[in-house]
Amino acid sequence: MQNTVINVVIAGLGGQGVIKASDVLADAAFRAGFDVKKSEIHGMSQRGGSVSSDVRFGRGVLSPMVPVGEVDSTQVEPNRHQLKPGGVIIVPELIGDDVLENKKSLNIALLGALSKHLQIPEADWHVAVKASLPEKLHEVNIRAFGAGRR
Repeated sequence: MQNTVINVVIAGLGGQGVIKASDVLADAAFRAGFDVKKSEIHGMSQRGGSVSSDVRFGRGVLSPMVPVGEVDSTQVEPNRHQLKPGGVIIVPELIGDDVLENKKSLNIALLGALSKHLQIPEADWHVAVKASLPEKLHEVNIRAFGAGRR
């Protein structure tokens, strides 16, 4: 298990699945044996406003809020100022429209892309995806996760 704390900010607009994606990330990291802290800012999310969720995990995490300049990954430009030097940005444009069976699986596909940068076993991601979604959505989202990893 790594000694450093990994900081991820997932951001978007209300209704885009930001909170669900951060729930899956936090669950996968927990299943992999990390200490996990998570926080959310909903703003005017019910009206399509800004939503962000901080997920921090590692050997020992003291605070759920990612310090400015310490973000390891983010999805949207307004959070670029939080990115640490050498951090990774995962953007929705990374996944082509023709890749997904269901466009609502985009955030799960983006988590697949993110998973290539994190020390969380793929099996833990799969369990976390299945734990957060209804059974009828499991297979399409596992395939979307795989598409993002590719």
